Amino acid sequence: MTLAALGFAAYRATQLVVWDTIGDKLRGTPDSWLERWYMDGIRPGRSNRFRTFVRQLISCPYCTGWWLSMITTLVYLTAAGQWGKAPLIVHAVECWAVAGIQALLNRWDDSRPGHEPRGH
Repeated sequence: MTLAALGFAAYRATQLVVWDTIGDKLRGTPDSWLERWYMDGIRPGRSNRFRTFVRQLISCPYCTGWWLSMITTLVYLTAAGQWGKAPLIVHAVECWAVAGIQALLNRWDDSRPGHEPRGH
């Protein structure tokens, strides 16, 4: 049950960052903060891998969802005092399970009528 709850929490956090209008000024439009920051880092003949990575991360529900799943799970494990009670590999599997749940929820959301997928 805990992993399912964390998966739903990570899904909601992903929707907040990638889709919700509260984040419109951050990403998604040519005059958004993200696009201005990205373009400020571009130099003729050179690419800026870090800025490209951040730009893609914020605009892709699967990329954003992966990282937010990791953060959600780690925050929960720390707050619940569970961090030191299992080997690191167990926590890694928990993080992957939460990421899987949130990815399935995003896939379901993308398949609904009127929803357009935006994955990379």
